[in-house]
Amino acid sequence: MKRIPLKQLVSFLDRELRLSEFPDDESANGLQVEGAGQVGKVGLAVDACDYVFREAAEQKTDILLVHHGLIWGGIRSVTGVMKKRIKTLLDADISLYACHLPLDWHPEHGNNSMILKALSIKRLGEFGEYHGKRIGCRGRLSGDLSLKEFALRVDKALNTKAVTIGLGKKVRNVGVVSGGGWSAIYDAEKLGIDTLLIGEPAHSAYTLAEEMQVNLVFAGHYATETLGVRAVGDLLRGRFGLDIAFIDHPTGL
Repeated sequence: MKRIPLKQLVSFLDRELRLSEFPDDESANGLQVEGAGQVGKVGLAVDACDYVFREAAEQKTDILLVHHGLIWGGIRSVTGVMKKRIKTLLDADISLYACHLPLDWHPEHGNNSMILKALSIKRLGEFGEYHGKRIGCRGRLSGDLSLKEFALRVDKALNTKAVTIGLGKKVRNVGVVSGGGWSAIYDAEKLGIDTLLIGEPAHSAYTLAEEMQVNLVFAGHYATETLGVRAVGDLLRGRFGLDIAFIDHPTGL
């Protein structure tokens, strides 16, 4: 198994994922827990949690790259669940690297860009401003689809069961914001987006969509945020020859 220094890998990820462009992200993006000094196997997951940590230890993972890390706005105490999670990592000498908003936004490896590719949607640009960055992607299908046809494509590509709210429009101009991105609907109206694909259902989005005549597709927070970490894993395998493993722990939400 090929191995590289942890510091080299972290430095590469920090630059490649452009963490410095997101100073206002609540997540402590980057290396959150330091483990072994050499990395041969990289684990990928959406969420930093005990199940994922135990699986990573069982698979003898050296570093975990996750979308949702452990540290959000600082640590108040290392007790209870936090103590248990950190202890599992340290006992197995596993590093934890988190990448939140940069991995939603990234034009090559990001969740939203990867969703467009998976759905065969031609990318036209960014939309959906959040903390000073447009983290969503918008694009156009090659031809019109019914909302039912589009939802079936989403289900197949993301291994999910999307919930849809249709306003009688065909699907052609699509906006995508992974996770909880319903507020992007304001930009959707301005940009002529007829269908907004996001992760979590939101009550507040319904009446806005109704009045703006924008179709809504809720594809699941988890399901819309697996493609980014997988893409980074592919990058690390190709660049450094590292062993890569995705640890699947779906929430169904």
